[in-house]
Amino acid sequence: MTNKKLIIVGSGPAGYTAGVYAARAGFEPLIIAGSVTAGGELMNTTDVENFPGFPEGILGPDLMENMRQQAERFGAEVMYDDVKTIDFSPGAHRLTTEMGEEFTTEAVILATGSAYRELGLDNEKALTGKGVSWCATCDGFFFKDQHIAVVGGGDSAMEEATFLSRFASKVTLIHRRQGFSASHAMVKRAESDPKIEFLLDAEVSAVHGDDKLTGVTVRSTVDGSESALDVTGLFIAIGSDPRTTLFKDQLDLHDNGYIKVDGRSSRTSIEGVFAAGDVVDSVYRQAVTAAGSGCAAALDAEKYLADRADKE
Repeated sequence: MTNKKLIIVGSGPAGYTAGVYAARAGFEPLIIAGSVTAGGELMNTTDVENFPGFPEGILGPDLMENMRQQAERFGAEVMYDDVKTIDFSPGAHRLTTEMGEEFTTEAVILATGSAYRELGLDNEKALTGKGVSWCATCDGFFFKDQHIAVVGGGDSAMEEATFLSRFASKVTLIHRRQGFSASHAMVKRAESDPKIEFLLDAEVSAVHGDDKLTGVTVRSTVDGSESALDVTGLFIAIGSDPRTTLFKDQLDLHDNGYIKVDGRSSRTSIEGVFAAGDVVDSVYRQAVTAAGSGCAAALDAEKYLADRADKE
């Protein structure tokens, strides 16, 4: 059993930024980055053009590699493993990894992120970053003057479609039903946009392309008939799920599954446990906001550990 002052579960902008700040504070944090998910969602993104400090843009994996190196430079340890079990015992949290490593720690920062819901189609993963996307603000600029499809019927889908109409020549919003779960105001805004058309009672049944998306097949949810839609961009906006399965029975969560924190802090319902990034943020979901959240979590953890030391 190895004891650590601070363990960060998850990587990505939140986890690595927390690692930078915690390492510079002298805590030598352990970052359990994940065996497959290390680096978070940006590992599936090509050009990132809206992260401050990179006027020419930077590839998502390169940005994550830079953050990892920066955290390690100050003394953070990065482990490419997954947490199998976690027990938030007061003052001595216990974690076991899939590879059998066991740790106790005084403080934990949870930066496990969230996962976009997928359509579950063949070729969907292969074309991610090559025409298939889950983030309009990240990738919309690359589809200037192109025909784009958006899948979904909630506020996110309406926001994506409205945002993408700034760049696209045409946006087709595809939804399984006639009615929307989006707010009336969001629907009206999309309906009033001359570049947006609605394809209702329909679902995407196939995505096509080798090196890039060349089109999709749309199937009627009424009679099952299929038709081709020539689009070069497909934005999937059917929601996302925070990665909280590991500890959802121990922490207080919101109704949508995201971790509850105390006000603007990163403090969770358990003393010594902090949360940052997309696992607490169902609204903004940007790399820069996740990084800021990771900074806050590290500062909160630093204060918590300092107060504990003063009491000893």
